[in-house]
Amino acid sequence: MNNIGLYGGTFNPIHYGHLRTAWEVKEAFNLASVVFIPAAIPPHKNPGQIENTHDRMEMIRLAVENRRGFELSHVELQRAGLSFTVDTVKYFQTIGAGKAKYYFIIGSDAFLEINTWKSFRELLSLISFIVMMRPDPDLKAIEGPFPMLHDFLCRKISKDFVFQSDQACYCHPDLMPVYVQKVTPLSISSTKIREMIREGRSARFLIPDAVENYIHTKGLYQ
Repeated sequence: MNNIGLYGGTFNPIHYGHLRTAWEVKEAFNLASVVFIPAAIPPHKNPGQIENTHDRMEMIRLAVENRRGFELSHVELQRAGLSFTVDTVKYFQTIGAGKAKYYFIIGSDAFLEINTWKSFRELLSLISFIVMMRPDPDLKAIEGPFPMLHDFLCRKISKDFVFQSDQACYCHPDLMPVYVQKVTPLSISSTKIREMIREGRSARFLIPDAVENYIHTKGLYQ
């Protein structure tokens, strides 16, 4: 049975921060592949600030092609209406039944809003999450590696979460484990890249060359 990571987001545009952290998670969890899943209409984003689905999908394709272990899925782009993670997870678990074990890869900022997602308790019972955290040498751990995450899980989700240091995860008697993975702190954001492009500045070395060429050819983010 293969271990597969599902990495959802707007990827507006995809950049080396996404690619590097996905690779680090892939290595740490011995994942056969990481599947990048662009959201069609994300419920927590302003649709007016997001490039159309075709362009975002094409930029991801250019970024991951010829990179062994990275894949692109169109599943949320083919589904009508808002993109809900719980539906995406059910889709993959149906097609991969008996063949794959899935993990959902997510940044810490997004995970700390998961209690606002559709059917979030059901989602937490379906799939293990890998929460990507940037190392902070000045952070003093109390009951886990990241007190903010510990406080969120125990106060907003369930007081029955317990941190297991040997696995670097929060375990629960009824919900799936929530793993913590420290990743390289690359100070790159899609928002900053869009701002740079609007200002006529180069985003080289922040995004793959093929993605930068596509943005300029299509006149995106102007």
